[in-house]
Amino acid sequence: MVKVAKTDLDGVLVIEPPTIFEDFRGHYVELYNRTLYEQAGVDQDFLQDDISVSSRHVLRGIHGDRKTWKLISCLYGRFYFVVVNNVPGSQQFGKWQGFTLSDTNRKQVLVPPGFGNGHVVLSETAIFHYKQTTEYDRASQFTLAWNDPALNIWWPVRDPITSERDQGVG
Repeated sequence: MVKVAKTDLDGVLVIEPPTIFEDFRGHYVELYNRTLYEQAGVDQDFLQDDISVSSRHVLRGIHGDRKTWKLISCLYGRFYFVVVNNVPGSQQFGKWQGFTLSDTNRKQVLVPPGFGNGHVVLSETAIFHYKQTTEYDRASQFTLAWNDPALNIWWPVRDPITSERDQGVG
């Protein structure tokens, strides 16, 4: 059974996958099962999977677009994950919420269109996995500054490692 919990942000859900099994051999996790997720009310039509592998203190994002649903998981390691409402006219515009995702808690976060997301790696290495409902289209993406004082996002790292894009340069 898939466990789904609402968050402080409308449309953002925390999900516990249907099968998590551990024994002397290691771990088994069922990250997605269309039938079970649909029964739990998560009925998006995912069509692309991506991963990023990053080292400690690397911060990626905050990125998003106006059309893509994303289902975020941590395959390995641990990261702090932030979701920001960037939907013009929303009563929650500019509001954010943070989550710690890891290979031990196995929680997932469902991110709606119009929301940006970013993460910073807390472990030596982390593998960030996301399913999305559209094919990646860089031209339709928006980027929010991770350290924008108007958003006032709390990050557990003071001086993260960022790309030019995430520094507001690219």
